[in-house]
This record gives sequence, structure tokens and C-alpha cells, in this order.
Amino acid sequence: MSTPLILSFDTSAAHVAAALLCGDQIVAHKVEDMKRGQAERLMPMLEEILAQSGKTWADLDAIGVGVGPGNFTGIRISVSAARGLALGLGIPAVGVNSFDAIEAGLTYAAAPVVPGPRGQGYVWPKDDSPYLASEEELANIMQDVPLATPKADSLVAQIARLAGQRYKNAPARPAPLYIKPADAAPPKDPAPVILP
Repeated sequence: MSTPLILSFDTSAAHVAAALLCGDQIVAHKVEDMKRGQAERLMPMLEEILAQSGKTWADLDAIGVGVGPGNFTGIRISVSAARGLALGLGIPAVGVNSFDAIEAGLTYAAAPVVPGPRGQGYVWPKDDSPYLASEEELANIMQDVPLATPKADSLVAQIARLAGQRYKNAPARPAPLYIKPADAAPPKDPAPVILP
């Protein structure tokens, strides 16, 4: 049995991150901080990761993708890219949420928190639904346990590792983990006038 090769990526925050997992070893990874332009940068970065490792798209056994929570548009970029690649390559795409990825990398007891807008953070209590916590709520959580927030390089590495464990039993398509609706600003231009 050959060693599985998993390409993972994440654009759920102000970064583009990718990693290539061979067996249980990350053989290549790359992270670039950016607030805009993830859609244009993602595919070239994935090509670079594969070339750096001497691998091709045909060598891959699965795709691992960060499904959020985080930036609405960033999540859509990654999930749609993963679905398209999986369909085109005939391999599974495995969605991994950031909470699972953070927990997989922890070596101590902590509460996984994904940074949110305006000092808030996404949390997922064990017996409840995930939600966007205020600064005050985060401070209350910290009284019981330290908070663990992801760094893009460790996040994408853990996404790859979890995808490597799950790809044989993965659902048909990864689904985004949206906790709050998109907060896009309304258009500045007035709506067009519809003539009778």
C-alpha cells in the first residue's frame, strides 16, 4: 500500500496557506499573509507546493480544505477550489473545521478560538453550537482555561493530517462552516430604475 499524499489549503483568514502531507510527514508548506487576492494566489501557490516536492496533481490521494469559521469570502474560495479539484482529479476533498485543526495540534488543555471581527472570536462549546463570542465572553472563558488561536502554518498542517485520517470515509463534498451571515456592505450606488 502506498503512502497517501494529501494537499491541504486554507484561506479562511487574512492568509493563503498550503501544505503537502506524505504519510505522516509535512513535506512542503507555504503561508502568505494577505487581506485580498487569495483567489488569485491560491492555485499558483498549490502548483508551487507540488513542484517544490517533485509531485503532480495526478499523485494526490485527497484534498484537505479549511472550511472555517472565518472570512465568508475566504471560506468560499477554499471550499469551491477543493470541490473543483476533487471533481477534476477524481479524488475526495475533505473539509476540516478550524476548531478540530486547532485541537489536533494542542499539547495542553485549552479552548480553541478562531479570531473574529472587532476583537471577537468564534468558539464551539462541547455541548452547544458554535458562535461568535464578544471580548467579554472570551475573557470569561479564559478564567477557566487558556485560549488557543491558530497560526496559519500549524492550522494548514493539521488540516492535512486530519484529512489524511478521514479521506477514505469523507462525505461527498466539503461544506463551509458559516457561523454568521456574510457582512458585506450594501452597494454605494443606487439601485437601477426598472422601467415599465
